[in-house]
Amino acid sequence: MSQTNLLEKFFHYINLETDVDNYEKIHETIVKDVEFKGTNLWILSFAIIVASIGLNMNSTAVIIGAMLISPLMGPINGMGYSIATYNFSLLRRAVKNFTFAVIASLIASTAYFALTPISTAYSELLARTSPTIYDVLIALFGGLAGIVAISSKQKGNVIPGVAIATALMPPLCTAGYGLANSNMNYFFGAFYLFTINTVFIAFSSIIISQILKFPIRKSIEESQKKKVNKWITLIITIMIIPSIYFGYRLVEKEKFTENANRFISSVNILEGNYLLRDEINPDKKTINLVYAGLPLNKNQKNAIKDKLGDFSLNGVELSFQTGIKSDYLSGKNTELEKMKTEIAGLTLTLQRKNKQLDSLKTSGNIGKQLLQEIQTIYPQIISASYSETKIFNSSPDSEIPMKIVVLGLKSEKLANSEKEKILSWLKIKLKSEEIKLYYETVK
Repeated sequence: MSQTNLLEKFFHYINLETDVDNYEKIHETIVKDVEFKGTNLWILSFAIIVASIGLNMNSTAVIIGAMLISPLMGPINGMGYSIATYNFSLLRRAVKNFTFAVIASLIASTAYFALTPISTAYSELLARTSPTIYDVLIALFGGLAGIVAISSKQKGNVIPGVAIATALMPPLCTAGYGLANSNMNYFFGAFYLFTINTVFIAFSSIIISQILKFPIRKSIEESQKKKVNKWITLIITIMIIPSIYFGYRLVEKEKFTENANRFISSVNILEGNYLLRDEINPDKKTINLVYAGLPLNKNQKNAIKDKLGDFSLNGVELSFQTGIKSDYLSGKNTELEKMKTEIAGLTLTLQRKNKQLDSLKTSGNIGKQLLQEIQTIYPQIISASYSETKIFNSSPDSEIPMKIVVLGLKSEKLANSEKEKILSWLKIKLKSEEIKLYYETVK
């Protein structure tokens, strides 16, 4: 098959136009979903309350249910579609209905959080207060999936999935929580996330509408088209720049936390002192270590601080606390000292045992590896086993490590020269001169 035919096949498979529905049907669907009255208004109100309860209970399942029944996607797709087709009357209707829906949602969620006795900000709620570039990508690609599904003859179940992925309801409810509790940081963070989702879902609708060449229903001057495109570029730039900054900060925090945890693992036991608790603050670049035992002296603290550089934590502020003080205990044979010694001893014993187990697991697979490699040259070898032992003689201090390999042969035999080659290969492979090689006939 020629390269040209392959390219034609590829473009045929990715061509959206082959499955596009009738333009009039697409137009009617989008216009219908733009409206916000009657059924849609009641559904929105119920969805807002359900999402607010889900955030209040910290229930992911309830929040997902609210996103599934939310009708907010309609006006957003309508805005993108109307901009792409320069249908300004439809754009005004979409913006009007969308603004009304947002205000109604904020009122409903603010009222709920003002009345509920539970005001704790759980993780599901806090997750909607710090938007990043990743939220931009989710909204953009989720919106692309949504508008492609609307344009397709086979609608499928994509729209509910898009509603879950882009998460329009939770940020609005979180903004209501911020208003109810007079926390403007929560309000602006959540409303910014909601605005990001709105803008990039609409932007994805513009992209697909133009790719599929949806018909422009009214004549428009070229200068007006350019003006619209400039506004789109400006709005997207305003939305995306802060999210890139927040995304960068998120990555930096994750890196700091990962390095800090690795550092803490290296200093959890120090000369009998045992680490009870640690506190990592990525925003302030601080680490607080709480040890059980006697207060750390200056040399011990400096030894811990010197390790910061090994984990890319230069400039981090490190503080120490003693969680269980033993100043009031006299002598070295106190119960606390015994307990610390036992803990340290048990930790070392566990580490040794884990190493032994790892060694046993590894040695159990060596025979398999040897067989796989040797069979490519000697197919008559059909089995292999490997073990490690020690050889002792009459001398009291004699102890020679020895590796034992047993190879199973079919009825045919190997020449002595071939056996010598195999032994030489094993010495190189196993990095040892002390190897006992045996052969057995396997039926």
